This record gives sequence, structure tokens and C-alpha cells, in this order.
Amino acid sequence: MKIIRESLAEGAKRAKGITIIIDVFRAFTSTPLFFHLGAQKVIFVYNPDEAFSLKSNHDDIVLAGEINEELIPGFDLGNSPSELIKKPQGFLKGKKVVQRTTAGVNGVIIALGQAEIVILGSYVMAQAISRYILSQDPLPEVVTIVAMGSLGVTRAPEDEGCADYLEHLLAGSDYDHLKTLRGIIFSQAAQKFMRGDKVYLPREDPLLCLQRDLFDFVLIASKENGLVTVTKKEFVG
Repeated sequence: MKIIRESLAEGAKRAKGITIIIDVFRAFTSTPLFFHLGAQKVIFVYNPDEAFSLKSNHDDIVLAGEINEELIPGFDLGNSPSELIKKPQGFLKGKKVVQRTTAGVNGVIIALGQAEIVILGSYVMAQAISRYILSQDPLPEVVTIVAMGSLGVTRAPEDEGCADYLEHLLAGSDYDHLKTLRGIIFSQAAQKFMRGDKVYLPREDPLLCLQRDLFDFVLIASKENGLVTVTKKEFVG
């Protein structure tokens, strides 16, 4: 099994084989929470107009996401996992979530153009992702790990660190989580949350995003009836 490391939107364009698109802060920490909180389906869109069009035809749709980190006017939710866990229990039960984000969601949409399978990647699902890939028979010839970074254009330590962790789980490469956390926590990527000066960047978000292996499922994106949909695949083993 050959592991290829890529970064940013340009890296997503080169993805092949089984591809993991990583967005730790915060898209792919939020997406598994949608399912954990009862959503029946998640749909990815490239721009807000697509999201509004889908919602105009359905009563059971919740819009979630951001443009350049800020809440999109007219959307129900931003891109904050801490915002999600403060919501009343069952508020997403049976709902469909339409999600738009600048890095992670767009990276998935790009990668679907040429990758065989596209998996959503973050610390909270890393163990399940590795078990899923290593359970394939035969093992995949190629796994591409794409760290999407800040806005898909600048490398970010949390995504590169998660990519290191996944490579460690898949291939046994060296990984020091404490050293990685030090590099993340004191970076601008995390400090912009810690300052607490922007309501759409809650201080609590990094606390959730940097938790490892919270969920025993993987999320796989595919094209379905003209839409990019995310499927939850339970995997314990």
C-alpha cells in the first residue's frame, strides 16, 4: 500500500486511489457531529446558492457552513462544533444537513473528480478510518492523504498533524502527539480561537477538534443523483 501525501486544494486535484480529505478546524469535526446528533443525511455544496435552492424545496433541511470562516447570512448554523453540542438534544434528528465550507467541503468536491473513494478525515475519526482502510481485501494500492489547510491555500499544522497521525496508523510511521499538539496550540491556526475576539471562532472549538478517535464510523462522500452526499459507515473492529 503506497501512501501519498498532498496538501491544499491543489493537492486535492491530484488525489487518487482511496483519498482522505482532512479538515480538522473545523468542517470534518462538525460533519460527524451532525450524524451523532441525529441527522439522516449530509449533502455538500460548492456555493451558498445551491444550499438555498435545496432548502427552498424541502422543509427538513438545515444549512450549515461558512465562507472564509464566517457564518453565511441565511444559514442556520456556522462551522462550529462547540455550537453544535450546545444545541437542544434531537434538534437534528431526522434532518438533512447541507454543508458548505471553504476548505474541507470544497476539497472533497474536487477530489471526487478523480479519486476512487473519498473519505472525510479528522482526528475524531482517525482510528476508524485506518481500520476501515486496513480491512479492505485486497489492501488498496494507493492511499492519498490531503491536508486541506487554511482556506485550502495555506498549510495548517492541525491538518498536517492529523495527516501524520493517519500515516502512523496506516503504515507505522513515527508520530508524537504531544509534540504535534504543541505545534498546533501555539500556532496562529489555534490562537485565533483562543483570543475570543470573533464570535464565529469560539474558544472551545479547538478543544473538540483535537480530540482523537471519538467516533467508530467513517464518512464517505460520493455523487448521488447529481448531489455530493455523505454516507455514514459504521465500522467497529
